[in-house]
Parts: sequence; structure tokens; C-alpha cells
Amino acid sequence: MTPANTNSPNDWITRWQRIARRIRVPLGFAVAALYLFELARRVPHPAAIAWSLALVLPGLWLRAYASGYVKKNEELTTTGPYAFVRNPLYLGSILIAAGFAVALRSWPVAVALAVMFVAIYVPVIASEERFLRTTFPSFDDYCRQVPRLIPRLTPARTSGGTPRGHFVFALYRNHREYNALLGAAILYLALIFLSPALNVLFHR
Repeated sequence: MTPANTNSPNDWITRWQRIARRIRVPLGFAVAALYLFELARRVPHPAAIAWSLALVLPGLWLRAYASGYVKKNEELTTTGPYAFVRNPLYLGSILIAAGFAVALRSWPVAVALAVMFVAIYVPVIASEERFLRTTFPSFDDYCRQVPRLIPRLTPARTSGGTPRGHFVFALYRNHREYNALLGAAILYLALIFLSPALNVLFHR
């Protein structure tokens, strides 16, 4: 029996990726518009902003930490945060997004962010895993030991991946992960200063 062509334009990953590429920009603008609407509708409570840091700061740290280990398309990274979870960068993004939803105490924003993650990142993760599976023979063994998004409590010991690893600041810089820190800072400034101004403007 002839194996299915996983790279066929009709397979679900390819179809979903094609749709995701078309909708990610308008969907991003829609979520941003909703966020601004919620900023205008309510003034964030200082306690909510403080609690949001419990998610945003670990998310920023995880993304920064992971970016200093990963060499995309060059090797199967299994050390550092990758010994605990297969997608630490995406997990970090989820934590950051959840934190800003908490800061606004907004269920509509939380739902919109969840929809955007499913619509955009699910096909990306599936495509990346397909590439890694065909490129690195040890990837299936790695998958059996390391969860996709919910971290394990102890580091896995996998074979065939990076024999040893350490954080490399040059990788962090090359991946421009500092942009996540800058974006989070801008959003917090918007929460603290823009929200009260919008609230006064739209509720005169």
C-alpha cells in the first residue's frame, strides 16, 4: 500500500496553514481592536495588573530562556527548557497572553486570544512537528518523553538530541526575543496610562 503524501496540498495541515496565513493579520487587528475597546470600557484594577505579572513575567522569562537554546532547523534541541516541554516558546506566549487578559479582567479578550492561538499556532506546531519528525530520527522518542505544552516536573533524558546545551546570549539576540519584553512593557504602559484616558474620553 502506498503511504499517504503528508505534503499534499490537500492534507489538513497544509490547508489549515493556508487559511491561517490569510486570517492571521486581520485576526490580529481584530483582537487588538477588542483589547482597545475593553481598555476604553473599563479601568484595570491595580490588583489585577499585579496578579497578571505572575503570568507575564514567567512567560517572558520562558521565551527568553528558550530562545537561548534553540537552533531552528539545525538540531533537535532537548536541553534547557526543552527537556521539560517541547514548545516552551509557545507556552511562554500563552502565559503572556493569559496575563494580559487577567490584567483587564476581560473574558472576551481571553476567548479571542484562545481562538487566535488555536487558529494560528495549532497548524504551525503541527507543521513544525512534521518537519522535525522527518528530519531527526530521535524526535518520536523525544515526543514520548516530553509533553507538547504542559511541562513535566523533571527534565527528560533523551537520546539523539543535543548532547549538552547551555544558554547562548547570541541566540537570544539573533532571535530578537527582546521584542517580547518591549511589547509587554508597552502593553503595561497602555494599561496604566491609556486606559484611564480612553475611559474618560468615551464616558463623558
